[in-house]
Amino acid sequence: MTLAAVPDAGSVVLHLGLGSFHRAHQAVYLQQLIDAGDTRWSICGANLRPDMADVLAALQAQGGAYTLETVTPEGVYSYKRIASIREVLPYEPTLASVIARGAAAATRIVSFTVTEAGYYLDAKDRLDLSFTELAADIESARHGKPGQTIYGAVCAILRARRAADAGPVTLLNCDNLRHNGERFRGGLLEFVERSGDTALHAWVQANTTCPNAMVDRITPRPPPELRERVHAATGWDDAAPVTGESFIQWVIEDDFIAGRPEWERVGVQLVESVQPYEEAKIRLLNATHSCIAWAGTLIGLQFIHEGTHTPAIRKMAFDYVTDDVIPVLSTPGAPSPIDLPAYRDVVLDRFGNPAIRDTNQRVAMDGFAKIPGFVAPTVRERLARNEGIDSVAMLPALFLAFLQRWHRGELSYAYQDQAMDPAVAHAICDAADPVAAFGADIPLWGSLAGDARLVDALRRASARVATFVSTRNLK
Repeated sequence: MTLAAVPDAGSVVLHLGLGSFHRAHQAVYLQQLIDAGDTRWSICGANLRPDMADVLAALQAQGGAYTLETVTPEGVYSYKRIASIREVLPYEPTLASVIARGAAAATRIVSFTVTEAGYYLDAKDRLDLSFTELAADIESARHGKPGQTIYGAVCAILRARRAADAGPVTLLNCDNLRHNGERFRGGLLEFVERSGDTALHAWVQANTTCPNAMVDRITPRPPPELRERVHAATGWDDAAPVTGESFIQWVIEDDFIAGRPEWERVGVQLVESVQPYEEAKIRLLNATHSCIAWAGTLIGLQFIHEGTHTPAIRKMAFDYVTDDVIPVLSTPGAPSPIDLPAYRDVVLDRFGNPAIRDTNQRVAMDGFAKIPGFVAPTVRERLARNEGIDSVAMLPALFLAFLQRWHRGELSYAYQDQAMDPAVAHAICDAADPVAAFGADIPLWGSLAGDARLVDALRRASARVATFVSTRNLK
């Protein structure tokens, strides 16, 4: 276990990815610690891509401070000023300021939120070099230049940190990636190795740790009316507010090489193993979230809470968890430390919160990363035990129907999927037997690809999805 004491005052967490989730989650925990009187840590935030320019400019103008709105399932609103982000770095293609901040001795932790697809890992947790931006970043790294993937940026930071003799640093993943710390570490070391920098490879192994972590808070994209709502409630004219549910959770493996904030004082769970928590969250919450988004989209709904309150969709989600997930996550010989039925019910209550107005568009994205990450493990474990997969098969069947809608140009919104090869996705939908083609896709299913039991279950589930959609007479 790591002692939480920090080597000196003024320690910094450099966070990469200043989206709504970070500002409604990790930054909030640090603010709570500051409010409790511990001011030793602050956050410096930056983005690796030229998006969110307006938000970054607003945060810079406000000195990094902003307002967090939270709402309970019962509709109780609260507002809090968050000022734990003390420095906001403007985007620049060279990432010069990001690298300089990361190489500073005061920076003890580099954390990041880039979404699951941003790690470019294949089914064997090796880097998938078919992504042109990743291959380009490796080539840039060979010439000592930074890149815009998480590996390219962190590699450049660590190279500068080693050159500056700035000491060890913890690399903290805050994404919904199973075993996220160790998988990121594997990808990073492979990236550095491919760049040809053997000295940096050895330095990274000796001077970094990558704790596994599980994060949880529903944070929809801030709606246009949020600024006005915040102003009416607080008097603050905030150009960069965020909104989220009242529920919040953070579980971290206590493996920090250069100190950390005393997060346990404000409710963060520092544990020896994150695995049971992350498995419960990924399968009971993340996969269920996607199920509701895909199903809701198919019958013309816009928001997650609408789908959660649609009996047929709620039953799909409930049955998926109850029939197929809980039995593999908690067995008589290895009971889960979590009350899984209670957690399932809490999750559905959270999704049903009408005040959150989380959109199906936001939650439905990145299906080509979510099927192998969120859904395939349950399928694999059920089949290994010679058990049925009819309930879990509904999730990929919903996604296939969703994908076919996208293929025909009939989605009501633009679909974003960093892990999708559009040519492959169109080919699946154009196949004589799309279900078989979908079930045979190796990136989606790994060793299960083409398994007759999987394809048969997908075929039955697809028929149920077609009936579900047709009974509502909606496109």
